[in-house]
Amino acid sequence: MTDHSPLKGIRVVDMSQGIAGPHCGMLLALYGAEVIKIEPPTGDWMRGIGPRYGKQTSHSANYNRGKRSVVLDLKDPKGLAVARRLVDRADVFIENFRPGAVARLGLGYDAVKETNPGLVYLSISGFGQTGPYRDRPCTDTVAQAFSGMMTMNRAMDGTPVKAQVFMIDAVTGLYGFQAVSMALYGRRETGAGRYLDVSLMQSIGAIMSP
Repeated sequence: MTDHSPLKGIRVVDMSQGIAGPHCGMLLALYGAEVIKIEPPTGDWMRGIGPRYGKQTSHSANYNRGKRSVVLDLKDPKGLAVARRLVDRADVFIENFRPGAVARLGLGYDAVKETNPGLVYLSISGFGQTGPYRDRPCTDTVAQAFSGMMTMNRAMDGTPVKAQVFMIDAVTGLYGFQAVSMALYGRRETGAGRYLDVSLMQSIGAIMSP
């Protein structure tokens, strides 16, 4: 049988943790990409959220399925050097560190595009890479409150209530997948990669725009 997976031959380095970035990476793997998940020695923190099954939780197993896994200590120069080699050979790189943190490691877009100009580089954050709120911590719960989503989901007494699923994280992963897919499509014509800035607040803003 011929394998018609549309992303076969595409290599993705997924250095993200949680849900939004890993969800994007999982979708790329689902469509045939080779996805290499880089975790710190302590593991992706999502391994500790929810019911545990061996060394995984249901969220971790779901959003990281279909990937290859490697443990690297980015505080160790040797581990960082391995990560850089992986990124230099990748078609896609996914990160969701605080804005500026990856650049301080030497893995920012301006640095890696010099050796890998065709790289599609996706940064996922709470409030985006620029602007007055860029350095504020943000989780799915914070985004639900800040965006006003909770005011549309009220208890019987009128109290705003959090949706009991990580909806904004998941939607952000979908928008990230869409952006990466279109960037890869465009690269076929130009050969050039690009930088993609996708945030939780941007994603829920798009969903709630009406």
